[in-house]
Amino acid sequence: MFDRFTTDPYSFDEVTSSPITPVTPSQDVLRLGRLLPHSIYLGCASWNFPGWKGIVWGETSGVEDLTKRGLTAYSKHPVLRAVGIDWSFFGTLNEMSYAAMAAQVDENFRFLIKAPQSVTDAVKRDPKGRFRSLNQDFLDLHAAMHEFVYPVINGLGENAGPLVFQLSPIPRPLLPTQAECYSYIDRIAQFFADLPKEVEGEQPIYAVEVRTLSIYTKRLLNALRPSGVRLVIGVHPSMPDVIRQTAALRYYEDPEAQGEDWKMKGPLVVRWSLNPIQRHGVAKMTYAPFNRIVHPDPATRAGIVHLLDIAQKSDQKSFVITNNKAEGCAPLTMIEVARDVVNKLSEEKDAQLDPRAL
Repeated sequence: MFDRFTTDPYSFDEVTSSPITPVTPSQDVLRLGRLLPHSIYLGCASWNFPGWKGIVWGETSGVEDLTKRGLTAYSKHPVLRAVGIDWSFFGTLNEMSYAAMAAQVDENFRFLIKAPQSVTDAVKRDPKGRFRSLNQDFLDLHAAMHEFVYPVINGLGENAGPLVFQLSPIPRPLLPTQAECYSYIDRIAQFFADLPKEVEGEQPIYAVEVRTLSIYTKRLLNALRPSGVRLVIGVHPSMPDVIRQTAALRYYEDPEAQGEDWKMKGPLVVRWSLNPIQRHGVAKMTYAPFNRIVHPDPATRAGIVHLLDIAQKSDQKSFVITNNKAEGCAPLTMIEVARDVVNKLSEEKDAQLDPRAL
């Protein structure tokens, strides 16, 4: 497995090893892939996991150099129609790297790509993540466009899904008063207002994931709304649960909406990063080799399925990307989400046909 701090695994020399082949799906998984609406893109945060043999990779498949050679096999899975590019957070990738990934998938596959930390973190940090100094490139439009947006759009083209700006937690010393919070909110809102709506003939899906609770307020949502940036539902122990984030999204879409009578005005973007009962390092050790669901989280699944239902009824696309550290095995989690979606659609169809429901 490559080091997560390696900025561009596609820059390495070619490695010769056994062919990587896709798993032969069960009839159940084939059925889910067939019945899952085409506007729903489910996927994993990465694909470089040998433990997925028999789940994503064939039983006799090679599992060496999956980062460079495994994407085509991954994309053949009936349920996995998207994937996350998370290592772009730790360093920039160039257009050729993105183009190399796009060449391995068909036109219906989508990538969710994280913007580099160099433009999404207000500070520079030491190796342990502690505040070291202010980051002068934080939310710098020129850097964001040339180091992220242009390479992504030019390289991935129609395969580009959401471009996610995960705004790292702002250290408390930088937010001593309400005035500083308001200043950061204004700066964030201005950045997304300035991002171009069209790039090289494509209309990027910009999305923001906020990790600082002190600014995750109605004031921020009101400030962001005119830009049209999508509000990421970020499932992580440091953030409110899915129910509360759903309420925030409802307010963002329509401040006057009440209950479940509301519509999404753009694509749904969900990133399920970590189980609420786990810490990152502990989860990695507990769940490896990521070949089974260890800690099921039915409440989060139900919340995500509810959001997918609203997106469907709003005629909007949906992108849900899950980490192995959510439940133990991202592909199996996505299969269960797909099952819940298909079952819900079947129940709603049956209810419409039932004369007692009239």
